[in-house]
Amino acid sequence: MKVWIALLLALSLPLMAHAEEEAEEDGKEVAAPVVSYVTLVPALVGNFGDGPKLKFFKADLSLRVTGPDIEAKVKHHEPLIRNQLVMLFSQQTEEAMAASGARETLRAEALKQVQDVLNQEEGQPLVEDLLFNNLIIQ
Repeated sequence: MKVWIALLLALSLPLMAHAEEEAEEDGKEVAAPVVSYVTLVPALVGNFGDGPKLKFFKADLSLRVTGPDIEAKVKHHEPLIRNQLVMLFSQQTEEAMAASGARETLRAEALKQVQDVLNQEEGQPLVEDLLFNNLIIQ
């Protein structure tokens, strides 16, 4: 019987030490960065391609940022960001949009363009990622 109690006590000591560490960490409460998404509303709409028949695009985009202050800065520069993205989409060719992996290539280029604009305006990229909520090409 004493062996069982000693074994149970030996097994529970690490658990009690871990619980004490968690209680100490709870007292400190380090605030985790808040990730938010800035959705560009309304959707970007325009035409692209060359030739007698123009193609149209509609892109619903979200920008991933961390922190409410950065979100406010990105919203402040939204008109400039929208202009840069419309210009990027308008410059695409039909062949480039039809290529394998074209959406990912376009997403990466759009992210780079947004980060470049924010670098010029704020001195840092601010946006961590760009996501297509919807991309329609006709």
